[in-house]
Amino acid sequence: MLDKVLAARELAEDEIVRLFDAQGADLHAVMAAADHLRRDTVGEAVTHVRNCNINYTNICQHRCGFCAFAKSHAASTLRGPAYRLDADQVAARALEAWARGATEVCMQGGIHPHYTGDTYLELLAAVKRATPDMHIHAFSPLEIRHGAATLGLSLHDYLRRLRDAGLRTLPGTAAEILDDEVRAIICPDKLDTAQWLEVMEAAHGVGMRSTATIMFGHVDAPRHWARHLLAIRRLQAKTGGFTEFVPLPFVHMESPLWHKGRARSGPTLREAVLMHAVARLVLHPLIPNIQTSWVKVGAEGAALCLQAGANDLGGTLMYESITRAAAAPTAR
Repeated sequence: MLDKVLAARELAEDEIVRLFDAQGADLHAVMAAADHLRRDTVGEAVTHVRNCNINYTNICQHRCGFCAFAKSHAASTLRGPAYRLDADQVAARALEAWARGATEVCMQGGIHPHYTGDTYLELLAAVKRATPDMHIHAFSPLEIRHGAATLGLSLHDYLRRLRDAGLRTLPGTAAEILDDEVRAIICPDKLDTAQWLEVMEAAHGVGMRSTATIMFGHVDAPRHWARHLLAIRRLQAKTGGFTEFVPLPFVHMESPLWHKGRARSGPTLREAVLMHAVARLVLHPLIPNIQTSWVKVGAEGAALCLQAGANDLGGTLMYESITRAAAAPTAR
């Protein structure tokens, strides 16, 4: 299987599952192969961006079982009250970030029931006025669908409006696991696998690039991870629009699903390291960058992932709220 990867041939689902099952000498072989591909593809430099996360609201009309961030209008417990930042407050945070050397803002939030597609355009306009040269990386595929639907626009037309207003790249969040068997358990009222892929294909089609993520270690299994990676690989082969792949280990501490005893307590360290290594192997040579989330895995975990295929550390984040809401010990 490793020889097949090195020849840039696509692995089958059952082969990817076998890679995720690697232990002992096989585990070290998988990690070494991923590290070798990383070195040949992007060299020895570890990259990151100086950025600021702006999570403008935690009020959300969806109730994803894994999410500790989202609140209803009246919520006042579970690690803080419901809130909403207006456009001026978002712009002020962007300006503060620029003054501290940030070159990018990452903007995402809950699906507020009063938000429309114009809300996202207003946020973009406010940030562009405050920091004209800031790179804006914003809006999950769920937010894009919501914005387009509220304005009665097609995905392509709405994405063009966002692009023309200053949006440069999309975060590949809201993906969780791109397998509807899992999504029926963890986010049944959210967009499905085909809809997530549709938004990303449309974004790439209007000239915007994006990241791709996976959130793993809850009710999922290696077969679901394999299907997710293959879905990303096949869309990348079609559009070339993904800049990097970002594994996000499930942070369980404040997750409603975990509190109900319906999810496990995140992936093991072996699984987390393997996710980065196997992603490097499966997505080679189509996606050159594998990012490790230092907020999710900590400094030591990130260092291990950098020895197993990863080459990017993401961003400095500043105001990160989502992982902090889940009570991750690294997000303080």
